[in-house]
Parts: sequence; C-alpha cells; structure tokens
Amino acid sequence: MTAPVFLVDSLAQARAGGTLTLDGPEGRHAVSVRRLRAGEEVVLTDGHGTGAYGTVASVEGKDTLVVAVAELRTDDPPDPVITVVQALPKGDRGELAVETMTETGVDAIVPWPAARCVTQWKGERAAKSLGKWRATAREAGKQSRRLTFPEVADPLTTKQVAALLADADFAAVLHEEGSTPLATAELPATGRIVLVVGPEGGVSPEELAVFAEAGAKPYRLGTTVLRTSTAGTAATALLLGRTGRWS
Repeated sequence: MTAPVFLVDSLAQARAGGTLTLDGPEGRHAVSVRRLRAGEEVVLTDGHGTGAYGTVASVEGKDTLVVAVAELRTDDPPDPVITVVQALPKGDRGELAVETMTETGVDAIVPWPAARCVTQWKGERAAKSLGKWRATAREAGKQSRRLTFPEVADPLTTKQVAALLADADFAAVLHEEGSTPLATAELPATGRIVLVVGPEGGVSPEELAVFAEAGAKPYRLGTTVLRTSTAGTAATALLLGRTGRWS
C-alpha cells in the first residue's frame, strides 16, 4: 500500500534530512487509530500541492509523531483546471458528491442552491453544511493520497455562477436533453473548465437561459440519467481522461 497522508498547517520549514512533528487531531489519528510505529512510511501535506515524504522516527504519547523527512515533492499546477458547480442534493448526498469528486481528481467545487433544489442552505445550517463539505473534501483528499486538495467555495447564486461560466475557457451544463455528448465536445488544451450539475428536479428553463447567455451550452453524459450526486464524478472522470490528465 502507498503511505498514509496526513494534513499539516504548513511545510514552509520542511527540508530533506530534517524532521517534522505531527500532533493534534492528525497526530492522534496517526498514533491511536492508524497505530503507526517507528520505521513506517508516511506523507505530510499542506493540501496546497507540497508533500513531505519520510518515515516515522519516533512516537510520543498518544498523539505525536516525529517524522524523518526523506524528500519533498510538489505537484505541478493542474491544467486545465476542472471546477464543478454542484447543485445542493438532499441529505448526505452532498458529502457523497464531494467525496467521490475529490477522490476522482476535481480541482474545485462550488455549492449552488438551484431553484429546484429541495435542500436550501440558510442561516446556521448554511455554515454547518459548508463545513461538512469542506471537511469531506479534506478527508477524501487524504484518503486518495492527494497533495492538492480541492477548494470548496462559498455558495454562489445563479447570477454568480453565470459570471463564473462566462470567465471559463469551456463551460457546460450537464443536461439529459443536451444534443451534444460531453465525450465529443471540443475541449481547451489549457485553461479553466467549468461544469454545472443541476438538482434532482433539473435545471430550470430560466437558469438554462441565464447560463446560455454566459456561454454555457447543455451537454449530456450518456444514455442514462445520473443522480446529481454522481453526475459530477462521472463528468470529472471523463474530462480527466480526455484532457490527458489521467494519461
């Protein structure tokens, strides 16, 4: 198995041949849950593209590891960047969407309270739900051994999503009635790709019109209709393959 990944606040002081200390909740998980011991391989990352690869030098108490750093690695910036605007699903399907998109390799996720969303984030629920999405992305990033975790943005209104689409190098709305398959769309070799995933009730005609004015056309994934919690993952995988990022 590949070495487990743990998140640290910063790797600014990390260097090959030196040591780093992992403590707090991450250290407790490494020591008390994963039960890592001296000599085992481990990766510490800041979630922003840098990873310190090394071995456990010592274990202190129930929540502290000292890691001997063998080398530092840095991810190349993703290109093209893939952003998914995700309509708010019901229940815990939002976290499921974030988890699987993160594991697949999406670069950014934007929550969107579409007109036909049954779930709407308001007041304290908004902050709590957004926190769950961000925590899910963080944990899925570690689980999938990523050095660069996806950004989970603040929720955007339809008007704000339209502005995001207008600024993209390729913008698409996943829609079962789209005449063009996403698999055959002309994609940019570089830049920013933004996909909109609608709610279970679909993107409303008014929203489609706003997005079309911003330059986003409707595209379909295939002959089946996917749930909102899985469509973004399927589309991300398709684009990662087509753009060569999975080559």
